[in-house]
Amino acid sequence: MSWYLDNAYEKNAQFPYTFYIPSKQVIDKLSIGDIVKLRFVNGTKEDGLAGERMWVEITGRNGEDFRGLLMNEPYDLKDLKFGQEVLFKAKHICDTEYKDPRSSDWDYYFDTKVIVSTDVLDKREFNFMLRDTPNGEEDSGWTILSGYENDEFVNQPDHFQYISIGVILNIDDSILKFIDEKPMCAYERNNKGEFYNIQNYDWHSYLNS
Repeated sequence: MSWYLDNAYEKNAQFPYTFYIPSKQVIDKLSIGDIVKLRFVNGTKEDGLAGERMWVEITGRNGEDFRGLLMNEPYDLKDLKFGQEVLFKAKHICDTEYKDPRSSDWDYYFDTKVIVSTDVLDKREFNFMLRDTPNGEEDSGWTILSGYENDEFVNQPDHFQYISIGVILNIDDSILKFIDEKPMCAYERNNKGEFYNIQNYDWHSYLNS
């Protein structure tokens, strides 16, 4: 068999704020006739990234074990066909048609945007954050830096990206304790690895730079 089912629980453990899995309340209510989404991975691809998310209709359930019928036509998986029976477990389910009690959390992780230095994404580390007045509904107002950027770097617009806050939370979710701080605040990481509020941050220089 050239494909296998991705373990959604493992992916969520690796990327807890950007890889959604249904809550236990949703999994517990699944029964025959319900439709769930699984990620079928092409095992012939070395990087394991060539996956297809497809819907499966549940035809049987025994605890954490399920069977169902594939409801989509695969694009790149040659030995998998529409209507084929698939055996899977709860850990393979990455979406359902039910409204999730935790949906508001996930909306926040995906829809709330931050400006981030590409150096943060390269290093997977950030040590400085400041919050200006948000510009629009999705904009949080936060700008996030690694702390290693120099003036030449920060003066290049293409060195910054506008991304979902969940990507940053995957790196360090300790910032959740102050992420709702009112605009015009700045935080820096100390030598203990903890963020502290910079009480006398020079906002005049920042706003006029």
